[in-house]
Amino acid sequence: MNFQNFLNISPKLRKIKLPGEEAHFKLAPMLRLQELENLKIEEKNSKKAAVMAVFYPGQQEETKFVLILRKTYQGVHSNQVGFPGGRVEPEDRDLAHTALRETEEEVGIPQHEVEVIKELTRLYIPPSNFWVHPFMGIMKRTPILIPQEEEVESVLEINLLDFLNDSCLTRETLSTSYAKEIEVPAFVLGGHIVWGATAMMLSEMKDILEQAL
Repeated sequence: MNFQNFLNISPKLRKIKLPGEEAHFKLAPMLRLQELENLKIEEKNSKKAAVMAVFYPGQQEETKFVLILRKTYQGVHSNQVGFPGGRVEPEDRDLAHTALRETEEEVGIPQHEVEVIKELTRLYIPPSNFWVHPFMGIMKRTPILIPQEEEVESVLEINLLDFLNDSCLTRETLSTSYAKEIEVPAFVLGGHIVWGATAMMLSEMKDILEQAL
């Protein structure tokens, strides 16, 4: 999709009602659904994080957005694909500021150049006990993407039209640090399997984009 066309639909994106859990559950692993049924989240003293989907023009003026491949480490999200973002810090003004600050730190996109256009539905992540608040934003020039050495293995530039094509939807059998041989719905994006919480957030974003087109 040409970036100017994306800018033209951005006012519609702002007004669309969030599909919420209905969209999340399309890409939710069965294990996740079972966990959420039995959890009393209000008793968990959960932490907060915020992530950002930044849309921008590529070199050929096609619309792209950024995902990251996290480094391998001792943690539940090791070597997984996600949005740039992270936990709320005391100095953050609000959740949008958290998402913008973390995006600048992780991929080098200057926060002052991103216009936040929509907050998506928050999502609880049981393995890490976080409420994650996703945002959509627009940057009107092609960014120079610089992965944060400590946390980011690589930056993935995703073509919007590829993402909107249902051929990127799949099912995979995976093993994680907390579950073995589980079948999960997923996206194939940038040559990587994207599943779990990130896929659930992408599912809502996809629904909204399709409504706007």
